[in-house]
Amino acid sequence: MNEPWYNKSVFYQIYPLGATGAPYENDHQEVHRLLQLEEWIPNLKKLGIDCILLNPVFDSTSHGYDTIDYKKVDPRLGDNADLSHYVSLCHKKGMRVILDSVFNHVGREFPPFLDVLKNREASKYLNWFHIDMNQNNSYDDHLSYLDWEGNSNLVKLNLKNPEVKNYLFDVVKFWVDTFDIDGLRLDVAYCLDPDFLKELHTFAKSLKPDFFLLGETLHGDYNQWVNEQMLDSCTNYECYKGLYSSFNTRNFFEILYSFNRQFGNEQWCLYKGKHLFNFVDNHDVERIASILDVKANLPLIYTMLFTMPGIPCLYYGSEWGIEGKKGNMDRDIRPNIESLKWNTLTDRIQKLIEIHHDHSALIDGDYSQIALTNTACIYQRKNAEETIWCCINLDENPVDLPVNVDQNMEELLSNEKEKIENTVHLGPQSAKVLLF
Repeated sequence: MNEPWYNKSVFYQIYPLGATGAPYENDHQEVHRLLQLEEWIPNLKKLGIDCILLNPVFDSTSHGYDTIDYKKVDPRLGDNADLSHYVSLCHKKGMRVILDSVFNHVGREFPPFLDVLKNREASKYLNWFHIDMNQNNSYDDHLSYLDWEGNSNLVKLNLKNPEVKNYLFDVVKFWVDTFDIDGLRLDVAYCLDPDFLKELHTFAKSLKPDFFLLGETLHGDYNQWVNEQMLDSCTNYECYKGLYSSFNTRNFFEILYSFNRQFGNEQWCLYKGKHLFNFVDNHDVERIASILDVKANLPLIYTMLFTMPGIPCLYYGSEWGIEGKKGNMDRDIRPNIESLKWNTLTDRIQKLIEIHHDHSALIDGDYSQIALTNTACIYQRKNAEETIWCCINLDENPVDLPVNVDQNMEELLSNEKEKIENTVHLGPQSAKVLLF
């Protein structure tokens, strides 16, 4: 299978400023908190993680998305040597690292923007932003500017300006040369100028041909971003919503409709052959353990995550079921974790990752629906080498699903043989991953 490394990988997302217990506001005191994450590496390797996605690590005013200096690790996390060492340790364990790149906007303390505030029309950086000198803003700057979605502390960059583009490309080269990173998550990629994304693609692939470009997108046609000229993948928020909603409303018709809409075999299906980035939670949404009405369904929703088409990603701490609601400046969904824990949910996820790695049909196989009720489903992933059925029952009662198959299979979660005689039996709130 000649898939790029990222299509075959399981990702693990960490929000470092939260995970290491850094203060929310930048106190500019250098504390080497990033070193804490080095202690997680053995457990992540044991779990089977292939690549770590680090949310913002560069100098910022508060949450990391209000950048001050793109080439300096935030002092709340340490220094550049700490990040370089961390990536090196991950590489030695066979895990890649990608960074969160915030290229749509900067913080108000970004030096070129401070220069505009000071020198106004005379600033050489005036056209780095979208400035209107005839207006005012909530900061009483006697000018106004475009920001990100009404957040005036996030100043939008002018990505059509060649100087800005060259500056950001230089940043990417610096990150590759200094830290040897393997890709980027592009924050709010849906806001980025398409021409900028095309040029970034060409530039990044010239640095490393297998450099991974992941875009944060919400809804709409993902093909406008995920194509040969722009991004390799994007966040699959359509299925994120469908996953938890289907479990909570006891309606598997919703999520299987999305699976078929995205990856089915009909001509009108949208993303066949593409690998979208899948998740059940991340740093912007509530923890899946806080969203699911029935916590016993956690192993089942993760079974679906690791067998659906696309690239699976875990969010730190959720592999053992921690909870977190939005609010309180998102501290509860981006908590300090002293060390990684391990429980029965982690065991299940480790087994699912092993299955994902061992069976190519879960990576490049096509998708089709085999059986479906409100509370139970079977869907198929199939390539030239193998056929896999993912079977899930979220009901409190057992179910027998009729199928048009009479043969022996292997149940991969238990590693046991199973005879299927035109019926798949599923116990209460259970799942099977069948190979034949």
